[in-house]
Amino acid sequence: MSADSNGQTIKEIDGGNIASPRGFVAAGLHCGIKKRKKDLGIILSKTPAVCAAVYTTNTFSAAPLQVTKESLSKSATQQVLIVNSGNANAFTGEQGLQDAIKMRKSIAEHYSLSPLEAIVSSTGVIGEKMPMEVILTGISRFPKELAAAESGGLDFCEAIMTTDTVIKALAIELEIDQKKVVIGGAAKGSGMIHPNMATMLAYITTDVNICKNALERALRQVTDQTFNMITVDGDTSTNDQVLVMANGLAGNAKLDEQHPQWSIFYHGLSYVAEQLAKLIARDGEGATKLITVKVAGAKTSEMARTIAKKIIGSNLVKTAVFGADGNWGRIVMAIGNSGFAVAEQQLEIAIGGITVVKGGQSTNYLEEQVTEALQNKDVLIDVDFHQGEESATAWGCDLSYDYVKINASYRT
Repeated sequence: MSADSNGQTIKEIDGGNIASPRGFVAAGLHCGIKKRKKDLGIILSKTPAVCAAVYTTNTFSAAPLQVTKESLSKSATQQVLIVNSGNANAFTGEQGLQDAIKMRKSIAEHYSLSPLEAIVSSTGVIGEKMPMEVILTGISRFPKELAAAESGGLDFCEAIMTTDTVIKALAIELEIDQKKVVIGGAAKGSGMIHPNMATMLAYITTDVNICKNALERALRQVTDQTFNMITVDGDTSTNDQVLVMANGLAGNAKLDEQHPQWSIFYHGLSYVAEQLAKLIARDGEGATKLITVKVAGAKTSEMARTIAKKIIGSNLVKTAVFGADGNWGRIVMAIGNSGFAVAEQQLEIAIGGITVVKGGQSTNYLEEQVTEALQNKDVLIDVDFHQGEESATAWGCDLSYDYVKINASYRT
C-alpha cells in the first residue's frame, strides 16, 4: 500500500502485470531468435491508446527506436506493440531499419491497423542481422496466441528477458473521479544500465483517460525521479526506452495537470516506475544486494541527484558492499568526484542506519555492526550535507565476480 499527498490509497494487485488494465492483452512466444526461450512479445489495446515514450541517450540509436519515434510523432494513437529479445537490431544499417519497418507493418496488418498505429522494440546482441523469416512467422501466430492467453502478461515478461533472472512486473489500482483506474508495468534490464534515460526497456499500460501532452510531461518527470536514478554498470544501451500506453477505458474525466485529482494519477505512475526501477537494480547481472543511496541536505536538486548517482555508480562502493566491507572512505571518494563543493565539517554518513561519519570525522562505531548491516540483501547508505533542503534517492546493486562471468560470455 502507498498513499499520495491527498491520502489516496494505491493498492498493488496480486499477480498484476502489463495486461491488468481494462482493454489490454499481452502474450509471449518462442519464434526462434533464441534457441529455446521466449523471444517475441506483444501488447495489444482493444481500443486506440495515447502513448508517450522516452528513449536512450546513447549516440547510437537502434533502428526500432527510430521507427517507434516516427509512429508516435505522426499518429495521435497507437494500439499494438511488438518486441523481440535476442537481437538488438542495432548497428545493422539500412537493412536493420527496413527490418524494423517490416515488423511494424506485419503486426499492424494482423490487427487491421495502419503501420503508424504500431510500435516496435528490440533488445539483445548488437550488430547482428535480424532473422526476419522466423520473426514474421512468430508475428503471424499472435492472433491465435492472444485469443488463448490466460497468463499473457507474464509470458510477455519472459519474452523480453535477456540476462534477467526474474520477471519484472506489477500492477496497481487507484480511484479517480470515483472510477477504478489500473496501471500495469513490465520491464527488462540487468546489465548495461546507467542513470541517463533511458536505461532499459520498460512498458506501462493504463486504462486512465488522459491528454497525450500531459502524459508525455508526466512520463518525463517520473523518469527523472525513478529510471534515471538507477545504475548497474555505468553503460547506457542503444535500444532503451520507457513507453506508456493509456486507452481511456476507466471512464474518468480526461486528465491533465489542472484536474483536481491529477496528483493521484501522477503518484500512481511514479509508484509503478519506481518499483520497476528497483526490480531492475536488484536484478543487476551477478548482483546479490540492492543498494539504496539517500542524499539529504544538498544546496540544489542537481547536487543531490548527481552525488546520489556518483555513489551508487562507484565500482569501489559496489565492490565494498559485495564484500561487506564498511570502507566509508569509498563513499567520500565518490562524493569528492561529483564536482560539487561540500562542507567537509558538516558531512554525515550512515551505513545501514549506523552513523560512521559525523561532522566530517569518523564516529566511534563498531566495525562489526557495519559488517553485519552490509550482509543484508538490502543495503541503505544515507548521506547528509547539512547545507540545504534538497534531497534525492538512487538505486543500484553490488558488483560481484559473477558480473564478469556473465558479460565475458554474453554471446555464448
